Amino acid sequence: MSFLDRIASALAPAATDEQRRETRAAFEELSVGEPFAEDILAQHRRIEALFAEAREASSGPGADALILELAVLLNAHSMAEEAVIYPEISENSSKAHAGMAYEEHAMTKVQLAALQKLTPGTQEWREKLDHIESAVQQHVHQEEGSWLPDVIRYAPLEVRQRMSVDFREYFERFDRS
Repeated sequence: MSFLDRIASALAPAATDEQRRETRAAFEELSVGEPFAEDILAQHRRIEALFAEAREASSGPGADALILELAVLLNAHSMAEEAVIYPEISENSSKAHAGMAYEEHAMTKVQLAALQKLTPGTQEWREKLDHIESAVQQHVHQEEGSWLPDVIRYAPLEVRQRMSVDFREYFERFDRS
């Protein structure tokens, strides 16, 4: 863990597993009938599953392919959020939240590129994977806990409907799965 990561975690401790489960359950209820939120939720679940699959395959030949699949999914997901969702977070939640979200996406992309250069199964690879997963878990917790719920609560229906169409179209431009 870097020096800056230690400072950040001291200032804003990561959510516990229980807090993340509670946040997820509340967001699942709130997202019903909101296609953009349902799509984001499905992508979050797939991202979480790929982290688990990569960890399980870390000593086998499929780890590189799983990390590539994870990187492609995370990049497609982040590009769609940045283009469609984060401007609405800026409008309906907080400009600071939107700025933080963009920065977290950028750092995740940098860390994923570094992970792809490492040998799967090594201590360094596992630590990097754990670090990325932890950062993504915290990011997802923030999105599902306040940023996206604020958009659902405060953005007008026609804006949310447009977001749903635009998010799906934007994601599909970048997703190769």
